[in-house]
Amino acid sequence: MSRGERAKENFLSGYNCAQSVLLAFEDVAGLPRDALARLGQPFGAGMGRLRLTCGAVTGMVMLLGLMTGSADIDREAKNRQYAAVQELVRRFRAACGSVICGELLTGKGLAADTRPVAEARTETYYKKRPCADLCALAAEILEDYLREEGVLPQA
Repeated sequence: MSRGERAKENFLSGYNCAQSVLLAFEDVAGLPRDALARLGQPFGAGMGRLRLTCGAVTGMVMLLGLMTGSADIDREAKNRQYAAVQELVRRFRAACGSVICGELLTGKGLAADTRPVAEARTETYYKKRPCADLCALAAEILEDYLREEGVLPQA
């Protein structure tokens, strides 16, 4: 199963978008599954249902930091990470038109509800939302990038 398929499956089993992407890389992320799930929990639905940056994108960026980041505080290490983030976001935006949760939802004709109450995960919920596919896309983009950079072995 690909990491994209894992991310989609994670979302369809009830994890939020950030958690779904994080957990798709649990074997290489360097943190236990429960820590990844807790880390991603507040970032679902565009950060706590604020509908800001898509949680799948946030999960992708958190993984980038875990897997390629530096604990150094030097400017060059930051610059490398910022450039990598911008490349990942560029790829996601090129595929979807936006990285903003609310825009991704309204672009599909859905309301971008910001009440701090998670929606019930029903069959109807999953049918109407693009989120599972966005999780798969974010995981695929990150996996491709990490392979290009030699962080993950080639498939």
